[in-house]
Amino acid sequence: MRKREASYELLRIIAIVMVLVLHYLNHSGSLLVSGQEPVSKQVLGQFIESFCIVAVDVWILISGYFLSRSGFKLSRILQLLAEVYFYTLGITLVMNMVNSVSTSRPDYIYKTTQFFFPISSEHYSFATAYLMLYVIAPVLNRGVEYLRRKQLRAVILGLLLWMCFIKSVIPVNFATDRMGYDLDWYIVLYLTAAYIRKYDVKLLGTAGKCLALFAGSGLMNFLISFGFHRINLMTGRFNYYARVPYHYNFIFCFTGALGLFSLFRYITLREGLLAKFARAFAPFSFGIYLLHEHLEIRGRWLSWMEGIFGRVPDSAPGMLLHLILCVIVLFFSCCFVDFVRAVIFKFVSSRYGNSRPFRFVKRLEGDLWDGSED
Repeated sequence: MRKREASYELLRIIAIVMVLVLHYLNHSGSLLVSGQEPVSKQVLGQFIESFCIVAVDVWILISGYFLSRSGFKLSRILQLLAEVYFYTLGITLVMNMVNSVSTSRPDYIYKTTQFFFPISSEHYSFATAYLMLYVIAPVLNRGVEYLRRKQLRAVILGLLLWMCFIKSVIPVNFATDRMGYDLDWYIVLYLTAAYIRKYDVKLLGTAGKCLALFAGSGLMNFLISFGFHRINLMTGRFNYYARVPYHYNFIFCFTGALGLFSLFRYITLREGLLAKFARAFAPFSFGIYLLHEHLEIRGRWLSWMEGIFGRVPDSAPGMLLHLILCVIVLFFSCCFVDFVRAVIFKFVSSRYGNSRPFRFVKRLEGDLWDGSED
């Protein structure tokens, strides 16, 4: 089990790197633009995004796989919330100290609430839904535990039909569709992963077939998006649907995530450098997201990278090299900052772990999960 967990830690690192790539492509103008003839770097960027778009779905599948067999941990929810506040308030404080904060605009009051109420204001849309998923995980786990296999499968398929299959084939922006960026879609992914864990489902039977599913899904994402971009360019139609393949709840994004997630069920990391790397850096994944997606950082970090590596090249090979260098530096820079955060949290825990607030949380956690009825 320890070796399997190490393989999923590596997959978590891959997922956060994919997220960094997605954000680089978006900020650097390296994606197709509706109504505009693409240049080579945009075609390449769109191709890369077609495979990286599965990142968030993969992350939730990993979380669902492990959370669905664990007990309720209030301390874990509070730790995640503390991490969010460490970055929303900490970064804002630091940038105020260096006179670099951008909240002096007319929206000062609203932006201030985004720093002090990051979950309610969706300072980070992913973090908001992710924390809510943690909160309702015990309810989902009980449902997974008591439903029969046929019932659970019917629930998952019904949700997929409504939230994934229909929107993938009907070129209309439905009012209930949030493009997979919300808690509703995360619940579907969570239940899917819980089903896979509970019944030990081996998708497609071999690692090679799982890899083919991931690669084929990514290729289909690209072909559909590029094809409808051309149609839009010639006719002005399908402006919305050309971007649908890059919604988290698009069918080929879902199948691609399933393929990549299932691939790592067949991979067992031997104890060695790669396993140590995975265990060492995977805990920083959430912090990497929180740091580079802070409101004061997300629109600036690429320009900081351009100060090191120069402007994003117009050629496809040049853009690819620039992307790799920027993502590597950004990844390890964020890891360093989150390492500092982890050291601070560890010090606070060791220094005040027996204080009254900490004891209260532990007692409350025990009361919530002691198995007895009120």
